[in-house]
Amino acid sequence: MARATRTNAQPTTGGGGVPSAAPGGGLPMAECEKMIRRSLRDPKVKFLREKLEKSGCGIGSNFIKGYNCEEAIAGGYNRAEGVVVCCNHLQIQDQVTQVVIHELIHAYDDCRAANLDWANCAHHACTEIRAAHLSGDCHYKRELFRGFLKLRGHEQECVRRRVMQSLASNPNCSETGAKDATEAVWNICYNDTEPFDTVP
Repeated sequence: MARATRTNAQPTTGGGGVPSAAPGGGLPMAECEKMIRRSLRDPKVKFLREKLEKSGCGIGSNFIKGYNCEEAIAGGYNRAEGVVVCCNHLQIQDQVTQVVIHELIHAYDDCRAANLDWANCAHHACTEIRAAHLSGDCHYKRELFRGFLKLRGHEQECVRRRVMQSLASNPNCSETGAKDATEAVWNICYNDTEPFDTVP
């Protein structure tokens, strides 16, 4: 979850904070903004933007923005702010594009579910499961880059781990509450591929 200003990002009840993809360094703002513009040409990003438009939640040119974030997150989504890309925690184009895809899935969930409550652990867990699963966050190459080497069952394990990392920033979710909420909604949310026909 992230609400951001140009120089920092603070947690709020929005949704979808992605664990930081880079341990340090980060991108200069101008370069990051170029990468955000490049990400808009990615087929998944284009598809999600079209689906948001068709669902009545069109997004303007300022919906996806680069920021320097204090929190150790790669990005976030907030109804009021749109998609935040934490430039100071990212290093390459693939990471920027991945954050944009992940956060647009949250935006899509927020659009299609009129009653999505980010303070509700189960609601938050569901959209995090979907975003981690459908965005490609847990592709084995990305997991290898993070230092997780497991050939069987890595994807579901990764999704669960990343959901727990995101829910840790929700003040309404204790660790036990986050685990219970994740298990309660796992099957329905993991198997929900909307707006994709199948897992991309």
